[in-house]
Amino acid sequence: MNRWGLAPRLLVVLLLIVLMASTADAQRRSRRRAIATSPGPRYGGHLGYSFDTDDMLVGAQLSLPIATQLDFYPSFDYYFVDGSSSVWAVNVDLKFRPQTRYRIWYLGGGLNLLHGAGGTDSHLNLLTGLEDRHGTMRPYIEAKFILGDNTLFQLVGGISWR
Repeated sequence: MNRWGLAPRLLVVLLLIVLMASTADAQRRSRRRAIATSPGPRYGGHLGYSFDTDDMLVGAQLSLPIATQLDFYPSFDYYFVDGSSSVWAVNVDLKFRPQTRYRIWYLGGGLNLLHGAGGTDSHLNLLTGLEDRHGTMRPYIEAKFILGDNTLFQLVGGISWR
């Protein structure tokens, strides 16, 4: 075998090694990206403000995937009101993520049960928000209209964990 016959073979072997290594690296990156953005249960807390009642609120939420773009989204809010009565709400919503480029925007709606000094009333929720979709800690901001006898608007911001 002459010395020039070995060079093309070594070049082919080196090229195959480089291609296999880059393919394996791409598969690892793809797997990491899929894990980081995969749906799964998320829970978290939030702080907010009710503009119609001028009250601060604190709450917690849970997001349970039903389908690729749809989550079951129960939450709880406690309102810091003046006086001796306590006001709190339980929300049972669905959250939908339209097909957008980064899928950070969502909208939804559901039922709001608001408990105060006058008892418990049921209302309709309409909500929209932005939530980061990468990593285990996901910050979000959400606007919610509570439609009933008196329409309420609140804005909350918080963090969800996967």
